[in-house]
Amino acid sequence: MKNGSRPEIAYIVHQCARFSVAPKIEHAQAIRWLGRYPKSTKDKGLLLQPDTSKGLELFVDVDFAGNWDPDDTSNIDTSRLRHGFVIKHANCLISWKSQLQHEIALSSTESEYTGLSYAIRDIIPIINILDEISRTYTLLHGKAQLYLRVFEDSAGAIEMATNHKYRPRIKHLNIRLHHFRRYISSGKIKIFKIHTDDQ
Repeated sequence: MKNGSRPEIAYIVHQCARFSVAPKIEHAQAIRWLGRYPKSTKDKGLLLQPDTSKGLELFVDVDFAGNWDPDDTSNIDTSRLRHGFVIKHANCLISWKSQLQHEIALSSTESEYTGLSYAIRDIIPIINILDEISRTYTLLHGKAQLYLRVFEDSAGAIEMATNHKYRPRIKHLNIRLHHFRRYISSGKIKIFKIHTDDQ
């Protein structure tokens, strides 16, 4: 199994790794399951079916304290936010990530916007590479679509990303998260609302 080739187990691998210093019985059980799963699914894999009508796409979602345990309120690890994203080009999966957010968000909109900002930070180099390739070489299927379609399910995060007005409640986000706004203004990034169940 190559590193990073099984996105469906990324979350459980990360969860098990978090408790490698002081593992408990449930972590050992999870590791045993994790060892059996690749063996039982060795004939499965990622199916890449290119669709040249689609360009670069990014799907983003955030779990706002989804692991919070009301029976264990002293455990701050269960209240951390998790964001994840999937990057596709021509409908083929090229990159993905699921990670805990390092910052403390004061609202679900702020957590969604943080996840959106981090995802776009990872995809901007890909946009720049595609742009440079298309200016240098003739591509097989004509000119590449050099804008990015971002799918987000939070109307508040979309509003913050596309309507660049000053908001006193989020002024602390200005430097850290607003780095991608010039790409939206230039049209290289377009954001669309999508329902969580459709991601």
